[in-house]
Amino acid sequence: MPRKEQGWVTFQTSEEERKILEKFCEQSQRTKTEILRELVRGLNSQSLPESLASKHKEQENVDTPEPEREISIQRKPLKVSSRNVLKGIVKRVVNGAVNTEVTLEITQKVELTSVITRVSAEELDLSEGKDAYVVIKSNDIVIARD
Repeated sequence: MPRKEQGWVTFQTSEEERKILEKFCEQSQRTKTEILRELVRGLNSQSLPESLASKHKEQENVDTPEPEREISIQRKPLKVSSRNVLKGIVKRVVNGAVNTEVTLEITQKVELTSVITRVSAEELDLSEGKDAYVVIKSNDIVIARD
């Protein structure tokens, strides 16, 4: 149930559009709501997606062609509540079909490995030798012995 300040948006899609969205959600391991929220938040008059920009132009009857431009979502610096933030160097990046395994060397002979979505790894531009951070947030750590 949405909070009072939130609301529902319902719209119809073709079967093909629904399948495209579901495939993207599966590949990025994100929900439809997360994807659509990101798209809506990225909408502003200065960075309309090309498909919307062309419709906007048609409505204004603008006939002059606009130069091609790259569309990017502007992101603010990340602030996290986790206090365990460790700087390291990317040692290995192993891409899978959906996920990517990333290993960072924190100090000599101390490596941490995390599995993240392939999309996230690409957005972070992770590759061997680059600096990156490990952010650890854990509510439960289990220790066992044989």
